[in-house]
Amino acid sequence: MAQPQTEANKKWQEKNKERTRYLNERSRTRGFIRNKATIEDLKELQELINEQLDKNVKAD
Repeated sequence: MAQPQTEANKKWQEKNKERTRYLNERSRTRGFIRNKATIEDLKELQELINEQLDKNVKAD
């Protein structure tokens, strides 16, 4: 990546720490699911996702 772009990225990340953290965690989660998760992991994640969806649907 060109130096000015790298500097602009660093500046944006410093200004948007929460968004950067969110994007990094989301990326790591997706990578785990795609590349390393076992069937047991996927079942547990599915349960957690369903619980969150139920909470959010009830809140709406």
